Amino acid sequence: MQSIPYPHLDETIYHEKLDNGLHVFVLPKPGFQKTYATFTTQYGSIDNHFQVQGKDVVRVPDGIAHFLEHKMFEEPEGDIFATFATNGASANAFTSFDRTAYLFSSTDRYLENLTTLINFVQNPYFTDENVEKEKGIIGQEIKMYEDNADWRSYYGLIESLYAKHPIHIDIAGTVASIAEITKETLYECYNTFYHPSNMSLFVVGGVDPQEVITLVKDNQAAKTFPPQGEIQRFFPGEPVEVKESRRHIILPVSLPKCLMGFKEAAPAVTGKPLLVRELTTKLMLDILFSSSSDIYQTLYDDQLISDNFGHEYNCSDGYAFSIVGGDTKDPEQLITRIRDEVEKRKEAGLDSVTFERSRKKKIGSFLRMMNSPESIANEYTKYRFKGIDLFDILPVYEQLTLEDVNRRFREHFDWSKLAVSIVQSREPS
Repeated sequence: MQSIPYPHLDETIYHEKLDNGLHVFVLPKPGFQKTYATFTTQYGSIDNHFQVQGKDVVRVPDGIAHFLEHKMFEEPEGDIFATFATNGASANAFTSFDRTAYLFSSTDRYLENLTTLINFVQNPYFTDENVEKEKGIIGQEIKMYEDNADWRSYYGLIESLYAKHPIHIDIAGTVASIAEITKETLYECYNTFYHPSNMSLFVVGGVDPQEVITLVKDNQAAKTFPPQGEIQRFFPGEPVEVKESRRHIILPVSLPKCLMGFKEAAPAVTGKPLLVRELTTKLMLDILFSSSSDIYQTLYDDQLISDNFGHEYNCSDGYAFSIVGGDTKDPEQLITRIRDEVEKRKEAGLDSVTFERSRKKKIGSFLRMMNSPESIANEYTKYRFKGIDLFDILPVYEQLTLEDVNRRFREHFDWSKLAVSIVQSREPS
């Protein structure tokens, strides 16, 4: 067992890579009552075209990663949620663009719950009958989201930004694509991406690291996993330009929704350089659009935005984009005003006072996150799959300069790479 100290945070992570390739991480938090664990595979909605070393190239239906997540909770002997509840735990799972995570939280009997978590994720049960039944359930979920204005505006924007990269495909797929899923394709994806060598287990809370790692090692030693070669993922070449500059979606909303997205070239870096790019961009967006910024206050005072106005930045394998927007009474005026305000500030550059204020706020948010077992586990695994150490965030923020942020400011807002998604109750005039 390897101990990895982070003296600047007064934290130590314990890590062990097992013989089958599984990485186990434990972060003890003395005095914490809650234990939180995630068992995560580096497999998400964008992984629909792949090849395992020594095997044929495979292309699978869109939405299969999410479908597989749903089916993993089905056990021949009954409901796995009931098993967790019996041991005082709450369990859940989620699928994102690039990972699928299974998790539980509990204040007692964490070793029993950890055993349950590992065993059910490593015990798939797919039949022709239960797969067909799930198609109807997920089909209803897909149709439900078609009427969700927030989801439609968000995915409408991503579909406008990207023409070929599978990030533009809804995580759940479509009713047509999930109709193609069979138990054979589920097992093929499971055997590829749920191999221990493609997964990480993270446990955080009031736990004993040696106790956890001994339990996991004994559990895995009792199971047989055939060796697996490297997984190669294939993504189509993505055009530099956005797919479409403007998308209007008609839904019965009381107030229009307007999201603006800026598409960047796919990152040419990984690991810590990718983290630097991400944090610099997020800091820049916070300076410009947080609720304490001049732009936000001006737009709010003019009743062009509400308190749900926000921003985000995403960058990973083959994509990078920012999103800014929210509810507005006048989408066209909001777009014009944001462009004018950004260009005005780009010419002068961001100032040192707002830079320092936003940087301290980001550092404070990160330090507060260290008191949340859920946030630590989810964020650690997300960054690890990108070759990034979560605990590098604090020193990177401390080392960023105003010049770094202004450089990203000038690079990022390329108006030829802008796409807009608007949801409103009537056709634009």
